[in-house]
Amino acid sequence: MIEINDIFKTYHTDKVPVYALRGVTLSIKEGEFAAIMGPSGSGKSTLLHVLGFLDRPDSGSYKIFDTEISGLTDTELAALRNRLAGFVFQQFHLLRRVSAIENTELPLVYAGKKDIREKAHEKLEAVGLVERQKHKPNELSGGEQQRAAIARALVNEPMIIFADEPTGNLDTKSEEEIMKILKKLNDEGKTIIMVTHEKEVAEKARRIITMRDGKIETDAYKDKSNLKDTIKNDNLSIADIVSQKHSSFGHMEFMQHCHQSFQAILSNKVRSFLSILGILFGVGAVIAMMALGEGAKSSMEQRLKSLGSNLLSIRGGHSMAHGVSTGAGTVARFTLDDVDAIKGLSQYVKKASGSCRGNVQVVYENENWNTNIEGAGYDYAQMRATIPEIGRWFTKEEITRRDKVAIIGVTVANKIFSNRNPIGKQIKINRINFQVIGIAPEKGSGGWRDQDDVVYIPLTTAMYRVLGKDYVDQIYAEIVDIGLMEEAKEQIKNVIKKRHKLYKDEDSFEIRDMSEIQEMLSSTTQTMSLLLGCIAAISLLVGGIGIMNIMLVSVTERTREIGLRKAIGARRTDIMSQFLIEAVVMTFSGGLMGILLGAGAAFIMAAVFGWATKVTLFSIVLSTTFSIAVGIGFGLWPAKKAAQLNPIEALRYE
Repeated sequence: MIEINDIFKTYHTDKVPVYALRGVTLSIKEGEFAAIMGPSGSGKSTLLHVLGFLDRPDSGSYKIFDTEISGLTDTELAALRNRLAGFVFQQFHLLRRVSAIENTELPLVYAGKKDIREKAHEKLEAVGLVERQKHKPNELSGGEQQRAAIARALVNEPMIIFADEPTGNLDTKSEEEIMKILKKLNDEGKTIIMVTHEKEVAEKARRIITMRDGKIETDAYKDKSNLKDTIKNDNLSIADIVSQKHSSFGHMEFMQHCHQSFQAILSNKVRSFLSILGILFGVGAVIAMMALGEGAKSSMEQRLKSLGSNLLSIRGGHSMAHGVSTGAGTVARFTLDDVDAIKGLSQYVKKASGSCRGNVQVVYENENWNTNIEGAGYDYAQMRATIPEIGRWFTKEEITRRDKVAIIGVTVANKIFSNRNPIGKQIKINRINFQVIGIAPEKGSGGWRDQDDVVYIPLTTAMYRVLGKDYVDQIYAEIVDIGLMEEAKEQIKNVIKKRHKLYKDEDSFEIRDMSEIQEMLSSTTQTMSLLLGCIAAISLLVGGIGIMNIMLVSVTERTREIGLRKAIGARRTDIMSQFLIEAVVMTFSGGLMGILLGAGAAFIMAAVFGWATKVTLFSIVLSTTFSIAVGIGFGLWPAKKAAQLNPIEALRYE
């Protein structure tokens, strides 16, 4: 069954070589019960670990069922440990946070088998521990713990049981019970290889091998019954065992990994919660900052609407007299005919409207307010997003007749009407009676100017009845398509120069592109949103570092557990999967709580400080995805470190 030939194994501690095995040659047949004895440091445990696929020899041959396995990979050796071998340790090596039956199930989890609870129950019943299956290791006696370990070793129906000092930590009564179980297993055909330093325990075996200084000193049979003469087993193929593959993320295994990860997290509730806090505040900060940025962006978009889209603003230029500017409009003054001429460029211009401004005193009953007045044409309302939400805009007939009708801004309405409805009321503008027909939509402040502190009246009324002007201060032109903006500018320039007979050298008028202002403000808002998001993301990274630190501590604390899992067949991918799931569970949990915190913070900022906030689905998805990515990214190193642990060194870790 097992044949090792000229096996050497040397350990290097503090640069001093320790020769554990020196040319050991040994053959084990099926059905044997062999006890390996020897003083401390004789190499008996090292030999057991090599035989049990837990350690690799430095040189020599190891064959099992005539198959050489000394060159197998770690994953292939893990498959042999899981399906061919069962381990019983002196220290029991039971997972302290789970019950006896859950400990017994572990090899089946890594074998990817189904109905693991029934099989574990069956083996616990076989060792007489079924009534204590729900108890955790600290609730079991030493003998009961060892019986649970034996049940775990048997659950995957191994051919070989490797027992390392199975009675070393037991009293006499428990020792007898364990040896009876092992002898019964041998009688049933199981091959048992046991290491012990107690002669009376070794006497229970059928073969006693004595070692000293890394070599076999004696090898004697007490009883050769129950041995098989052939090593051929038609039902077993080592090649099939090591080549059998199944995904670590198969449904059953994944659920088991998740279950064990939750147990690990809940077993250290305070530490896990403190780890989650970093992610919680990080995600909360991202949500809150992005909500603030989105709110500012939405608010800015509302204000940008007041500028209009695809707009050109044409204003008269200025001249210099003795080094002093004479002011805008002193060279070229536009008339209503200029507005019509620009409107005639229908290939480029969709709408056009003149505008003139002044400062007036508005009076209603005993209330008065000094404000701005703006005369506007019919198309002005749509171009500048000024269509009243309450009331209406001027009609073309009212503009033609120079009617005395007015649309007041929100600020003016509050100052002179308070809570009263102004629609239909008569107000005096510079002692001239006007009827209020609408309230302009709220636009907020633009720079230092309150855009709602204004009264709109028909352009002709403003020019000829209120301000005494025969010209307009400004012309707005809405371009058909933003792609025609530059060409439209050139066409408008040519029309104005031709109509006013202007020389090209004169700074006679200026044309401003309102889209440039929009782009500048939008760019500023986006930059601020990005900056806020980046600042908040830093806290997420800090939280991720905290997760990584906790996971590294967890790897150190659970080194022996990792060694046990590897001893019963866990592959590197299994260990990595479990630790990554733990990291992702913590970060994802922190992310969910962070979403609630961030949304709450955004609501408080809006309610208390009056800031515009907007929690978007994108920010929630982004934060959740980023928190999971942090869990994977910062959990990868600890998981990889855990997966790379040597099973023997991990089991011996103190």
